[in-house]
Amino acid sequence: MNETTFEERLEQRSDEMKWLYMELYDDQHAYEYFVEMIRRCYEKRSRTLREWDDFRTIADDWYRGGELLGYMVYTEQFAGNLKGMGEHLDYLRELGVNYLHLMPLLESPEGKSDGGYAVSDFWKVEPALGTMEDLGSLSDACHRKGICVCLDFVMNHTSDEHEWARRAKNGEKEFQDRYFFYDNWDIPNAYEETVPQVFPQTAPGNFSWCPEAGKVVMTTFHPYQWDLNYHNSTVFNDMTEAMLNLCNHGVDIIRLDAVPYIWKELGTTCRNLPKVHTLVRLMRLAAEIAAPGTLLLGEVVMEPSKVVPYFGPVEKPECHMLYNVTTMASTWHTVATRDVRLLRHQLDSVFSLPKEYVFLNYLRCHDDIGWGLDYDFLGQFGMQEVPHKKYLNDYLCGNWEGSDARGERYNDDPVHGDARLCGTTASLCGIEAAEYENDQWKLDRGITQDLMLHAFLLTQSGIPVIYSGDELGQKNDYSYHEDPLKWDDSRFLHRGKMIWEDADKRKDLDTRPGRIFQMIRKLVDIRSKYDVFHSAADVWTLEPYNDHILGIGRYYKGEKLLALFNFSDFDETAWINEEGCWTNLITGENREAKAVGIPSKDFVWLFRKF
Repeated sequence: MNETTFEERLEQRSDEMKWLYMELYDDQHAYEYFVEMIRRCYEKRSRTLREWDDFRTIADDWYRGGELLGYMVYTEQFAGNLKGMGEHLDYLRELGVNYLHLMPLLESPEGKSDGGYAVSDFWKVEPALGTMEDLGSLSDACHRKGICVCLDFVMNHTSDEHEWARRAKNGEKEFQDRYFFYDNWDIPNAYEETVPQVFPQTAPGNFSWCPEAGKVVMTTFHPYQWDLNYHNSTVFNDMTEAMLNLCNHGVDIIRLDAVPYIWKELGTTCRNLPKVHTLVRLMRLAAEIAAPGTLLLGEVVMEPSKVVPYFGPVEKPECHMLYNVTTMASTWHTVATRDVRLLRHQLDSVFSLPKEYVFLNYLRCHDDIGWGLDYDFLGQFGMQEVPHKKYLNDYLCGNWEGSDARGERYNDDPVHGDARLCGTTASLCGIEAAEYENDQWKLDRGITQDLMLHAFLLTQSGIPVIYSGDELGQKNDYSYHEDPLKWDDSRFLHRGKMIWEDADKRKDLDTRPGRIFQMIRKLVDIRSKYDVFHSAADVWTLEPYNDHILGIGRYYKGEKLLALFNFSDFDETAWINEEGCWTNLITGENREAKAVGIPSKDFVWLFRKF
């Protein structure tokens, strides 16, 4: 153990860390405990992980270059348990994956786990999935294969079966103080005047009655998820220690779940409050001292103006990476409307941000698609929010003439018309409908659109993340309708088990899994070979003079890429006019970049070396 290293790191950060901590809590004893806790976590860190820390401290931009390809997976659906995950790492490497996001796997009560987001013990893996030792072993195996590991850290709340919650139910004030408990509904009702509801249909309100304690408790998400009180320094100290314990089990990237919600104040929305950023900055400082190889990924599912502040200022950064949720939603809007103007407008905003900002880009994830679009922009084209959301859901659920998409609504709110959407990429692209109808033409078109969307994903700067099964064109899983523990949550539609029979077909180009897997693999391979895909590249949207075609330009170190994506039901022409000879990176053919014809739902990557 190198004690000097710890002391040096602490000394570099102690002034800021103490100032922030004391501003929040004004408790010298709690701060001293916080520092000693960080020391304990540092001392428990293995030699191997410290070697990773040393490397990543020197190459502190290791995650920014464009070499990472993420894969998001539920352990039980993909491989049964953590040991099973280790048996499939070669499959992931074959695809090109070097960033593995394991969905929540800490202990949660069956039937009220919210997909693992209601944690009853932050220090234990769900027994059916394995142990903390198994997590450490899997992380070691991933590291040997060049794969970094990401894990969710559910920091806003605990399960109502967590030890703290059980003791709070028993009337112990110390543990009630770790949540938001009230003797009557007066203060909760005052909160409700300004705090939005997350699930107004399935879990209305932000508070629940706790009969055991005879009190009201804050439950922003579900009645069995009790919001933690970060006004209490003990909560922050212990939760930070739980996070660092995950780091010491080989987790490289901590996904801070629901981070905008973690600080509550009466008379506010309890979203994105300034002290949220203080807490995140403190957690980053703690990680930089005890486990500096760790990255923080913020789950901020909001519009760009509210997302970007979670990067923090350059001199005092907070999250290393954030989700590009608005681009994801705008992409599916474009699929439904075949009109790229909103997506182009949104990308212009993203492309104007500093290149140091790293976004995770994705087509689908474990969650629903929320329609938090720029309706002020859409309004100039006569699109009104409520009817437009209805159209998007109708189209992507296949309830619109000519649509082959097969999705389902989530958390339908008929009063506000604010339903969200669920479904796999393949099913939303029409592949499910085509196979059901045994229509080869529709299947070809669905696969073409699926691959076009993946090419768009890989064209963006940042870290592309593939949701498990998308690499094979996996379809919706309707079996959740028969499971009483799942049937009221349509997100399980796209959380089905990995179909390994499809994976076995991944090298057969006469099959849907083979066609999709091999082309995605080809796109990933191309992306890894050309500097133009580096995150430091200049990126801009092109003007193809065609509202059905999205054009993206990239330039870096003498390499230029023109990427064109046709969202139309028909063949279209991108009216660009670029000089010189260009190479189609997919076919290898040379051509001019003038009046480029693009088949329906297809794309072109044109490359030139200067």
